[in-house]
Parts: sequence; structure tokens; C-alpha cells
Amino acid sequence: MKEITVSGQKRTDLGKKASKALRKSGYVPCNIYGEAKENGKPVAMAFASPMAELRKIVYTPHIYVINLNIDGESHTAILKELQFDPVSDALLHVDFLEVNDQKPITIGIPVKLVGLAQGVRDGGRMNLSIRKINVTAPYQQIPEHLDIDVTGLKIGKSIKVGDLSFDGLEMATSKNVVVCSVKMTRNAAADDSAAADDSADAAAADAAPAAAE
Repeated sequence: MKEITVSGQKRTDLGKKASKALRKSGYVPCNIYGEAKENGKPVAMAFASPMAELRKIVYTPHIYVINLNIDGESHTAILKELQFDPVSDALLHVDFLEVNDQKPITIGIPVKLVGLAQGVRDGGRMNLSIRKINVTAPYQQIPEHLDIDVTGLKIGKSIKVGDLSFDGLEMATSKNVVVCSVKMTRNAAADDSAAADDSADAAAADAAPAAAE
């Protein structure tokens, strides 16, 4: 995964009024969850980061390992959850999950289809059903995207998660989930119908002389 650095400042005032004031000043309230627990629940450290820096990791198709610098303290993390305003779609809150090289994490990895499917060459249409597949692995082993070869995929056929295998990665998405498929189009169906009619006509023409004899 790509790496990026984001700065932050610890915050102690966690009320709605304080959070609103932070957003007005160009910051976004954040939490980072680590290994520490209290009463069996993860303990979050509250901080705020500049929207200008968060924009780079939120509004992007890429996934990042994020080097958080919070008041001089370094934390390695990934995005855990984003909260947006339902009306304005403005970013309201960000949760981070602290990671280390000992404990595997589960994260969604973007899917990248490689090659031109046989079914598309035959007039079908490629349909991508999911854009990310959840995998589990130490964060250093997680790639930026999952390359899936679709060259041999024919019309009416699909690739499921269970058909895939990547070194060092454990699939966390259900194996029955369809990743992509090639659908029949009207043009392809018309071509098939025309080909069938031509074959029938040819067969009839071949049979006519035999019947005449």
C-alpha cells in the first residue's frame, strides 16, 4: 500500500459545540483505536486533523497506510470509518485503526480487471459487481489493488471470490460473491440468432438435394 503522513492535534473537549467549531476552522474531529481496551471495548484517542490533509486519503480510490503525527507522537494506521453529513456530504468525522507488523488486519482492496475478456470480444458487456474485496493479512503484505485476469471469461460466465487466490492474502469476502461477469447484449444476441438462422438455412439447403434424389 501507499504511505502518506497526516498531522493531528489531541483534543479534550469532545462536545458537539467544540466539534462544530473545529470544522469551521478547517479541522475534522478524529479518533484512533489501538490495542488498548477498557471494559472489553477499544479505547479511542481523540484528535483533530486538517481537512486539507484528510482530503488526500478520503477522496481517492487508493488505500493508504497512514503515518499519523499527533502532537509529536507517531502512529501507523488505516482508515476505519468515515462519517459524512447526509445533506451536504461534508466530512464530519474520521475513525482510524492503529496497525502493527504483528497483527493481521482486514481491509477492502480495489479490484482491477486485467485483459480483454473473450466474451467482450464476442460482443458481450463486462459487468463489475464489486469494486473492493476484503482481505486479511499483515498490512505490509497488502497490495494497492487486486489484479484479476479476465481474458478467458466468456459470455454468461462469471468470476467469484472463491475462484481467486493471492499469495499471502486470506479472502474475507464470501467466496460466493460475484466479482465480475460478462453479460449478453442485444447485438450479441442478434448475432447469435442470425448465426443460428444461417446454420439452419445451410442445413436445409444440404438436405434438399438428398430429398430430391
